[in-house]
Amino acid sequence: MFGDYSLGDLGSIFVMQGFAGLILFSVYVLMALGLAIIFGQMGVINMAHGEFMILGAYVTWMTSNLFQSYMPSLFGGYFFLAMILAFLASGALGMLVEWVLIRHLYKRPLDTLLATWGLSLMLQQAYRSVFGAREVGVDLPQWMLGSLHVTDSIEVPINGVFVMCLTVLITIAVAYVMYKSRWGRQVRAVVQNRIMAGAVGINTEKVDRYTFGLGCGIAGIAGSAFTMIGSTGPTSGQLYIVDTFLVVVFGGAASLLGTIASAFSISQTQSTLEFFMSGSMAKVLTLLAVVGILMLRPQGLFALKVRK
Repeated sequence: MFGDYSLGDLGSIFVMQGFAGLILFSVYVLMALGLAIIFGQMGVINMAHGEFMILGAYVTWMTSNLFQSYMPSLFGGYFFLAMILAFLASGALGMLVEWVLIRHLYKRPLDTLLATWGLSLMLQQAYRSVFGAREVGVDLPQWMLGSLHVTDSIEVPINGVFVMCLTVLITIAVAYVMYKSRWGRQVRAVVQNRIMAGAVGINTEKVDRYTFGLGCGIAGIAGSAFTMIGSTGPTSGQLYIVDTFLVVVFGGAASLLGTIASAFSISQTQSTLEFFMSGSMAKVLTLLAVVGILMLRPQGLFALKVRK
């Protein structure tokens, strides 16, 4: 597999694929952060998580078109407003779904899987009816175009660097909210002992609703980031949902550090293997490696200790 390349070529390949893996890692982290919060606290298997991401992507696309048509002079900064709108739209839809559907299915994980799978099909059809079946893409601002020349053989796209910086900021914000804020302490109290948390005055239903909304809102931000590196279609979210669940399970449910470590390991392995073999074979080998590790450590890389 490596015999046809010199050491210099292999070095350049690993650096380029490593950076491509970092971009994939950024999308995985943003997707998995929300899913880990939802799955870790409430035990809800949200198969519609990808559709919340695509809602954020469509909101970003509509915001881009709006700025191009009516405020072209401000087009360079449209993404920051689009990201906020994507978070609000996906978060609001998530809270509505929790109130209408999910709150009736707690402690029934298989039922949540089937219900959210049906919800994902409904959302896909809704997107297809509203936005059309064809994929759409956003026009990047001028400052996001081009690449940074690291060496003569290595170039780094500016939009990829932006996505990675955005991921770092969102991860820090989520860590602060979950571990430093009063609401984050309530969330962790509910995770560790729901009955005792309710006994001391925490509104567990309200915590659940806001937590589900936060997880879906982060998926909306992931959708905004996704438009920077790919096109958006009604079924685009399904391309990432399996990998995202793999990241969450491999890292350990409700573990922020585990989610980051898992996303990095899977994205780097998959990105490097895809250069030397087909994409499907790279996914198969990555999956087999993760399954093998989970057989030795079924609780994931970083298990969260909870009181039963």
